[in-house]
Amino acid sequence: MLSKVGTWNFDIFLFDRLTNGNSLVTLVIHLFNISGLIHHFQLDVVKLHRFLSMVQEDYHSQNPYHNAIHAADVTQAMYCYLKEPKLAEHLSPLDVFLGLMAAAAHDVDHPGVNQPFLIKTRHHLASLYQNTSVLESHHWRSTVGMLRESGLLTHLPADVTQDVEQQLGSLILATDISRQNEFLLTFREHLDHQDLDLQLAEHRHFILQIALKCADVCNPCRIWKLSRQWSERVCEEFYRQGDLEKRFDLEISPLCDQQADSVSAIQIGFISYIVEPLFEEWQRFTEPSLLSRTMMDHLNHNKTCWNRIRSPSSTSESEENEDDDDIP
Repeated sequence: MLSKVGTWNFDIFLFDRLTNGNSLVTLVIHLFNISGLIHHFQLDVVKLHRFLSMVQEDYHSQNPYHNAIHAADVTQAMYCYLKEPKLAEHLSPLDVFLGLMAAAAHDVDHPGVNQPFLIKTRHHLASLYQNTSVLESHHWRSTVGMLRESGLLTHLPADVTQDVEQQLGSLILATDISRQNEFLLTFREHLDHQDLDLQLAEHRHFILQIALKCADVCNPCRIWKLSRQWSERVCEEFYRQGDLEKRFDLEISPLCDQQADSVSAIQIGFISYIVEPLFEEWQRFTEPSLLSRTMMDHLNHNKTCWNRIRSPSSTSESEENEDDDDIP
């Protein structure tokens, strides 16, 4: 199955079952190997396995969505994006290392609730990070702690290690959804002015940030069979938070009320306001890209499916469950 790791219809749920719940460790070691990163950075495979095992175990398997399978899925998507011809020819081994590493660890130790919940319950993480990018800051600092504990980079010069830690932070912090418009506006301006120079390290880093943001929210761009599973999982996690808020007599957060917020309505809003605007710009950047066209085809198809489910009078069961595996 690993021979298909660079294809967009890769089934991460099946892969996780085949690896007995070790999808993240197995996937990342394979990607590091075929990308030449183990050789280039002279990585100790035992230390690499130790680090990745720590990361995988630090994801909460009881979370329906923010778990190690999501991390593996985002990493597989990131690998596909790093292979885009527009990008691949300019990337250094360090860029690829950072992109894959940030994807694998970007949600580590996610508690299954969002930042507003942590703030209104006065969670210690909200206090620690002063109510700003609370989860993302925690994911980053946890990753740095595990990097140091595993000793994965101890053979590299201290300044290189410090640079890796800082760049990982910048990438993971970019996944804060509250910064979506900031990144989208900057990306759009670069594309409008055609001033992205991927010879420049800072511009490559910005594109890595955008690529990770895309990978993080790419579920609606997957084939319907996979996309729908992710949609149901993320909504289940939202609803669990809503149930917690009811139990603590707190105001129920947006999207977290199972009685008021249907999966289809949540997904249509997510696609319209978050996913479509981002991937339209990504498609502009990667043109001419078969992968981007495929993702947009899936996105449009899935949005249509959710609209049909939301208004079932015009939908037949066969239409709702149609599969599009034939699209590459």
